[in-house]
Amino acid sequence: MRRQLAAAALMLVGLTVLCGIVYPLVTTAVAQVAFKHRADGSLIELDGRIVGSSLLGQPSTGDRWFHPRPSSAGADGYDGASSGASNLGPTNPALLNTVAERVAAYRRENGLSPETKVPVDAVTGSGSGLDPAISVANAHIQARRVARARGLDEASVLRLVGQYTTRRAFGALGEDAVNVLQLNIALAKVR
Repeated sequence: MRRQLAAAALMLVGLTVLCGIVYPLVTTAVAQVAFKHRADGSLIELDGRIVGSSLLGQPSTGDRWFHPRPSSAGADGYDGASSGASNLGPTNPALLNTVAERVAAYRRENGLSPETKVPVDAVTGSGSGLDPAISVANAHIQARRVARARGLDEASVLRLVGQYTTRRAFGALGEDAVNVLQLNIALAKVR
């Protein structure tokens, strides 16, 4: 019995060191060498200060900016420490009312008629509540509002949308998407 306990204790210590210390250190070192920007959180700087991460959605309001998907992460939304969806089912009256309010607000903000279809991602949150991107259709609708508020030509704003559009992975997976933070930073640099 002692021999088995000694072997078990030795395995516990050995695997703890291997899996709890050596493996994380090696993985971190490889990530820092091969994928430094991503390993450090894909942080984005503007004028020497960090303004966010290209991997996390964050709020932006006002007519001069593109707006992200709605968020239910945390009490006020966009809380990276509290990632998650609203967990309301598709027939839940609270969700249906919220979506109807968001549709009306989106149409009002962007000067759309009551018959104009609203992109789903403009009125529903993602599973994480922190999706950094919006659909190309959503960005194109918002471009008119942003251009007007900034006194810019709509075509130049749409060119920026095109520059910050990420294509489908491997040409087939997912949808084309526009990173809102990166697009808004590019807008901030336009004079």
